[in-house]
Formats: sequence, structure tokens, C-alpha cells
Amino acid sequence: MRRHRIHGRHRLLTALLGALLMVLGLGALPSASAAPAPVAAADQVLTWTAGDDITKYASAPATAVAGKTTIVFENSAATGNTTGMPHTLTFDVSDPEYNNDVPLNILANPFDAEGGKHSVEVTLSPGRYRFHCSIPGHESMQGILVVTDGGTDDTTAPETSAKAEGQTDADGAFIGSASVSVAATDAGSGVDRIEYALDGGAYTPYTTPVVVDQVGAHTVKYKATDKAGNTSAEKSLDFTVVAPPTDDKTPPETSATVSGEKNADGAYVGMATVTVTASDTGSGVNAIEYAVGADGAWQPYTAPVMVHDPGTYTVRYRASDKAGNQAAVKSVDFTLVATPPQDTNPPTVSLTVGGDKNSDGAYVNSAKLTLAATDDKSGVDKVEYSLDGGPYLAYTAPVVVDRVGAHSVAYRASDKAGNTSAAQTFVFAVASGGGVPAPNCAEFDERLTVIVGTVDTGIPNRVTNNRCRINELIEDEKEWTSQALFLKHVKTVTDRLLKEGVIDQREYNKINRAAKQSGIGKPGQTDGYRKIMDGTQETFGKWEQVGGGKFLLSGDGAITSDPTVSGMGMLWLPTRKYGDFSLKLQWRDDAPGTGNANGGVFVRFPWVHDNPEESRPEWVAIKYGHEIQVLDKPDGDMYKTGSIYGFDRVGLAGAGVTQKGTWNDYEVKVVDQHYSIYRNGVLINEFDNTGGQVFEPPRGDDPGTDGRRYASGYIGLQVHSTTDVISYRDIRVKEL
Repeated sequence: MRRHRIHGRHRLLTALLGALLMVLGLGALPSASAAPAPVAAADQVLTWTAGDDITKYASAPATAVAGKTTIVFENSAATGNTTGMPHTLTFDVSDPEYNNDVPLNILANPFDAEGGKHSVEVTLSPGRYRFHCSIPGHESMQGILVVTDGGTDDTTAPETSAKAEGQTDADGAFIGSASVSVAATDAGSGVDRIEYALDGGAYTPYTTPVVVDQVGAHTVKYKATDKAGNTSAEKSLDFTVVAPPTDDKTPPETSATVSGEKNADGAYVGMATVTVTASDTGSGVNAIEYAVGADGAWQPYTAPVMVHDPGTYTVRYRASDKAGNQAAVKSVDFTLVATPPQDTNPPTVSLTVGGDKNSDGAYVNSAKLTLAATDDKSGVDKVEYSLDGGPYLAYTAPVVVDRVGAHSVAYRASDKAGNTSAAQTFVFAVASGGGVPAPNCAEFDERLTVIVGTVDTGIPNRVTNNRCRINELIEDEKEWTSQALFLKHVKTVTDRLLKEGVIDQREYNKINRAAKQSGIGKPGQTDGYRKIMDGTQETFGKWEQVGGGKFLLSGDGAITSDPTVSGMGMLWLPTRKYGDFSLKLQWRDDAPGTGNANGGVFVRFPWVHDNPEESRPEWVAIKYGHEIQVLDKPDGDMYKTGSIYGFDRVGLAGAGVTQKGTWNDYEVKVVDQHYSIYRNGVLINEFDNTGGQVFEPPRGDDPGTDGRRYASGYIGLQVHSTTDVISYRDIRVKEL
């Protein structure tokens, strides 16, 4: 494997282009491995070009021959780039289906030092290479390069043969089963692949002998292709399998089920799936068949049958065993109706505020918030509200707000079709009238569930009869001198809540069990996490912003990216480096409209200032550290929440996506070079950084000697753009 480095002015070029890419939306990009020119003449030159189009390369080769090759990538005014948009030419080395011996990654821009034209010398091997643009938003710029053996002019297809083996009877039929082997030879470029098709089925790659144990006549077709692309003529092998001698006289047992979504009348909606099963304890099941309708033809059953057209159906089915016993015909009946028109309209939701007002318009002592929602199609599923920027809570009864001061309530509703209305906001104030004092709560805790220490019970963090939430009564952040005192306190609190009907017996047991599991009150009662950002000016002032963008204190214990300050940058903590650690925080997607926030957590990067390799300090974190991505957008950038940007990606299915505006718990745990990412307590990604790049260590830092990145470094938070509004809070770290 060849590694290419950029020296001199190319180091500066990389830094400047990196800054431009950050503005254009690239969260992280592996270091370019292109050299300014090949070191020696190559046997062939392959040229890719790019222009203004971000959906495809302007030109790209489809074939090549193996051997030393000069790769040329040009993205310039001459090739049609009039906007200055950068593109990359990247060879994918992560997919085992393609060759992965050329880790090529060329970044080209019309305004770079080479005028957008770069070249590099590589050695290509026979096979297929997948190439693509690695800049987010350009994923559709991709293709396949087929490389053949350049040593011969091979135009001859492989020679193929096949044979069936096994015990046979006097007629030459195989008893019980036959093992079919296919072979191919090629004296030219060599065999690339062998394929076979059984009894009229689709061609399948051949890797090991195929065992055929179904009683009856069979035909195996086969062919082979060499590395020069020559494919042999199709051949076939015919044979028969008969059942071994048996006294089995009992036919198979059969059954069938119909599955799918049903309406109120019991009819299946949109699609019904018929699944047929058969079992035989004697000679074994030989074949299952089905037929649609009373006069429908019998067909082999190989997979569940999906029915899409509306109507009334009868599906018949039967099975036979290897002794020739045929089960009686059975049937299932069902009705299928078309999917009703999709409900795309969200519910209508309204707010009524009750209470006495003073001359300033403030509600005296308390305000009563009553929500109502209607939906004339699928029906209302849930109504939610968020008080003073807190998490959205389920609305079940009028909400009384009696804490003196300014307040805001956001509210929305969702229907059973999944449509959610746009959040509406109402701002109001509560003034003291001398009647109802403010609630005497030990702390302010707006988390959705009851969490004792770090143990999440999953129980809703309800408002209790004394107007404090359950978490606020538990006081798990207080310095307890012994665990016995803390457990006694929690029992006293939960005894009262159980008596008042705020919690039930199951929840009572769960909270007290969590208190014991938390370890609070034991020697060194804290869980070892030290808060490095708690939403106060004291902790916020210890962080430093570099690059574009800006974070602001939100007033609710959080920091939020400023939607009025453009550019991409990073807020980092320069006071301390961390080696093995667990970093916990909460983040919230506050992007406007239907967009999604794009952010990230940077870890283990070196000191960002005066770095000899980079002119932009925020680029140091991307190039030398790792970014743990935060992005719930269903399309666009391939790296979703929990991905190690540029190295290891995960999709949204495993990420457990929550609604926008909801706080998410996030943990980044790093031990040696093993990364574990948790979202809301669920492990969504693990990554071993054993194949990363080695860099010259700036400022004497040690990146390791076996291909790993740094063993220690700083922590930072990404601000992406003015539309990618994101909030962070409760940031704490524990050294492991």
C-alpha cells in the first residue's frame, strides 16, 4: 500500500481548502493523499473531471488494465466549474465487494495552487474499484472502475464442468440427495467467478458443492467468467433424486397464516402476506405448493406470498413428503382493501389561559393552561406542551403555573397518522398577589424521567402536590454523608408520594431500588463525573470559540448556537486534556422549520493554536481528533448521529431518533482506542481505531505508533451553520 503526503505549500493548501469545506457543510474529511505529480512515468493515465454538477462527475473512465497508473483529477474552469465548488475523487476501501488496496482521496478546487488539476501515481490490481465524492451532499457522484489483467489479450472464456455425486439406485437416480460440484479453469486471465441456477431459478454465485435433497427431476445450469470479462456458454446437468426406502405412510402436517394491517371490519389494508408451513416426522417434507383461487394453478411455495390487489381471496395449499405422501388440500380466506388516502394534515390545537390579571396583564398568583386539539381524519393521538423551554410533556389535564415571573409555553398535537402540528408559543407572566407563595423546591429539574444519580428509572418526572417535580424532591446532587441517610430520605419522599397517589407501588419500588444502585452517600459518593459546562457564566467562560459561528447561554442551563452568526467552528475547553474518559451531555435539535441540526462532539485533538500543520485552529480537531456526529437528518450526509465522522458510520435505524426539540442523552466513552457511543442509554456504535492515520505530532503530542490517533487530547463542540441550530447542556466528564 502506498501512502502519499502533501508537503510545503500543499500543507497550507489543505488547511485553506479545509476551512472552505467547513463553510460548505463538510463535518470531517480524511486527509488528502494526492501528490502534486507522479514520481515516475506510469503505464497508463486515467482522467476524471468535475464541474458545477454535484450529482455526477463530468467524465470518468469505466475500464483500465492492471499495473502502474497515473490518476488525474481535474475540477477547474476548463472542466466546467464556474462556482468554485470543491469536489473529491475518493476510492472506497471499506466495502469488501470491491478492491481496497488504493486509499485514494484527492481534493480539487479551481482556486487551489494547482488550478484544480491534481495527479497521483498508484498501482491498480485486477478487479473492481468503487469511486465517489466524499464531500457531504455529493454522494451521488460515484461509479465503478473495472480493472483487467493487462498482461494478456485474453478473449477466451473459461472451461466449465459439473458433476453430481451420491448414492444411486439401479436406474442411476440419487437416493435421498445429490451433491453437485461445478468447476472452471482459465489459462488466460484466470477465473473470476462461477455461477449456477437450480431448476429455473436465478443465477447464484457458486462457492461450495450444492446439496439437492428434494425428490424429483432437477436441472442445474452453470457458467463462469474470467478476469478479462469473458463468460462461458451456459451448460446444464440433469439428474433425479428419489426417496430412500421407507415405510412412511403419513402425509405432512400443514398450516397457513395471513398477516398484515387490518381495518375495523377485519379486512387487510394495502397488502396481505400468506405464510405456509409444513412438517413431516417421517421421510421429511419434499415440496409445498399453493394456488390462488378455486381454479388457480399450483405453484411451488418458496417464500411468503404477498397479495397487493384489493379483492376477496382463497389461497389453497398442500405439501408432499419424500415418500410420496400428499397432504389434503387446505385453504385460507381473506379480504384485501385498498389503502385509504393518506392523512397529511396535522391536528388543530388551541390554548386557553385562565386566571385573574393585574393592571400590567400578569396573572395574579397563577395561570391555568388548558389545551384542546381536533383532527377530522385519523384522530388526535397526543397533545404536548413545553413550559419555559423545557422538554415536551404529555398533556392530560390543565396545567397550573404559579411560580412568579415570566413564562412561555409551547404546545403542539400529533394525529394517529403521524402528522404533528407546528409548535405555537404563548408568553405570559405570573405576579404575586400575596396569596400563593413560590414552591419551595431544592433544585430545578426539568428532565423527562426520574433519574437518581445516573440511574434512569423511566418513571415520568411528574409535578407533585407541593408543585415540585419528583427529581427536585430527591435531591441526589446534595452532599450526603452516608448512603443510609440518602436512602432514608428517598424512602420518606416516596412514602409521601405513594400515599398521595403521585406514584404507584411499582414506581415506588423502582425509585428506591435506583437510589440504592446509584451509590450516592457512599465514600466518594459522586459518580466521578465533573461538570465542565452547566449553563452558568462561570463554566461557559472557561471555553473558547475558534473558527466561525458562536454559542450563547440560553438561560435554561444550556448553550445554543447563534443563528445570526455564520460560519463553522468549534467551542473547546483548553484547560485540560483527557486520555481514557466517559463524556456525558445532552443535546437538542433546534433547527428552524423542517430542517435538522448538524453538530458534533470533538475528542482527543491536540492544542489548536500555533499548529504547524494547520492555519485554521478549528481544523486541527477534524484532522487530528475524532468527531462524534450529531445529525438526525434522514437524507443528505451519510454520517448520522453516533457515527465517527469519516471513519465509521451508522444509520438512523439504530440511533433511536427522537422528535425535534427533545433533549437527548449522549455518552462518548473512550478506552485506549475503543470508542463506545450511547444515545439515551442505548449503545448505538462501537469503533476500534486501529487502522487510522499516523501524523507528525504537533507540540510534542504522541499519536501512537501503530496507526492509531492520539491517546489523549481536548474536548470540543461543533457549531455547523446558521440553519443548523443546536443546543447542548449538562456536560460532564469522568476520567477512566
